[in-house]
Amino acid sequence: MARILVTGADGFVGRALCHRLTTDGHKVVAAVRAIRQPLPAGTPIVVGDIGADIDWAPALAGIQAVVHLAARVHVMRDEATDPPAAFRRVNVVATRRLAEQAATHGVGRFIFVSTAKVHGEVGTQPFRETDAPSPTDPYAISKWEAEQSLSATAQRRGLGLVILRPPLVHGPGVRANFRSLLRMCDTPWPLPLGGIGNRRSLLSLGNLVSAIAMALAAPGLVGRTWLLSDGHDVSISELVVRLRQALGRPARLLPAPQALIRATSRLGGRGAAVERVLGSLAVDSRAFRAATGWEPPFDFESGLAATAAWYRNNRNAT
Repeated sequence: MARILVTGADGFVGRALCHRLTTDGHKVVAAVRAIRQPLPAGTPIVVGDIGADIDWAPALAGIQAVVHLAARVHVMRDEATDPPAAFRRVNVVATRRLAEQAATHGVGRFIFVSTAKVHGEVGTQPFRETDAPSPTDPYAISKWEAEQSLSATAQRRGLGLVILRPPLVHGPGVRANFRSLLRMCDTPWPLPLGGIGNRRSLLSLGNLVSAIAMALAAPGLVGRTWLLSDGHDVSISELVVRLRQALGRPARLLPAPQALIRATSRLGGRGAAVERVLGSLAVDSRAFRAATGWEPPFDFESGLAATAAWYRNNRNAT
């Protein structure tokens, strides 16, 4: 079994991944900014704030593989004076430094978890790996720049790079937009989200962790980029209905006057945010499945049920 470094090990995905890899028999080195609470698995190593000058040598000693999860993510109220520069400093420059040092220490495989948002915010057809990237916000742009930087480093240094692009991830402990969606669904009041026929891909936490574990060892993945999903795309209307049912709430969706919603949101400066809700963002994950034989171990319904059960048990803390 391998000795694996996981960055961002105390995050939403990192904690679940460390537990899975340890259960599989791997030796996990869990890189964290600071130890705030016990990790579920793995030997912790404190690396501090990830930046361009970090020394990864202590964390990389004896490591065969790296899973790089740590990143600066999108926040609703970004307090950085220069958000694009802040994203690049962490997501591009610091990532490149880690890859360079990983190559120096003889790391065989480097898994970089990027984002499907590299392809853009909306699309009329499911995105494939061969589609041209078109990121629109500072986070997605920085992830695309990181992919390009890592690819150049990998080719020059002989690093076994695998890039994964997941869509919106949900599961126990989820944060940000999906947690906000859970709050919205956890109400008896009708919601004006009926009749929206868009198409969105999702990925459950358990399926993402399973795919990463597969990517650590599967042959034929190095040097390529792979899209992931649960394999079951939904409209926002269907997603809200399923979440409300899982939360024990009545569906109660009212027809959505989409033209009016779009017009009102543009006037209020929220056009881009509303378009992400009404528009489609689906990905085609068949290439990864064909290359590895991987099948999502959790179906769409059980993934949502696990997320809703966690939320019900932690309502007061969210």
